[in-house]
Amino acid sequence: MNKQFKKAALLAFFFYLPVSGFSWGALGHRIVGQIADTYLSRQAKREIQKILGTESIAITSTWPDFIKADSSFAYLNTWHYINFRSGMSESDIKNYLAADTATDAYTKINWLTEQLKNKSLDQDKQLMYLRLLIHIVGDVHQPLHTGRPDDRGGNGIRLSWFNNPYNLHQVWDDRLIDLQDLSYTEYAAVINHTSKEQRKQWQSEPVSEWIWHSYQLAENIYANVKPDDKLGYPYNYKYISVVNQQLLKGGVHLAGLLNEIFG
Repeated sequence: MNKQFKKAALLAFFFYLPVSGFSWGALGHRIVGQIADTYLSRQAKREIQKILGTESIAITSTWPDFIKADSSFAYLNTWHYINFRSGMSESDIKNYLAADTATDAYTKINWLTEQLKNKSLDQDKQLMYLRLLIHIVGDVHQPLHTGRPDDRGGNGIRLSWFNNPYNLHQVWDDRLIDLQDLSYTEYAAVINHTSKEQRKQWQSEPVSEWIWHSYQLAENIYANVKPDDKLGYPYNYKYISVVNQQLLKGGVHLAGLLNEIFG
């Protein structure tokens, strides 16, 4: 195991510390992972367990955010999101993605998927790439991870949440989810209700469709907030169903992708 992976192993300690301000927050990523675990094939479960050992998909999902504490992993920062300007159409988005060669969430989901299909991949890389894929799939279902470059996906839009200072991105990363006052297992149990037909439809969607849908939601979010807004219960009432749907879709999409790779 090389020096970089040893550092990552030491940082795993931080999985068990409360942290906020990351994409979807630790709670959101774990909800996505917990839901995904319920829809894995037996074969995929076995293969994933060989890689993760005793660590669950839910717990391992937060690794790519916690390693931001180590500057040697700074090259991964742009893997978490993909930015678009306002007012793009579906064809604009999908044409852009078809020609995309940047280092962003879309290209890296595709790259990691192909890497993990390589059965001769080193064990250290299998672990790192699986953790990254699980996390980034969750990321692209947080709408502001497809937000605008000029405000860094809402990070530049300052507002208040129950009279405390936050930015728009933080509200969508964790404030809305934390307000529900549920553990990740409780939250997953509450929202994880799908039909076989619904799962089949969602899992047939390409990654470009996930991103287009998130972008549409991001456009709506931007249109309904302005700097210095005071947000609270009415905002939660308006958007919590969107949050829940994205967490659920993230879990179902992730399971479909993992079944494709390992099933």
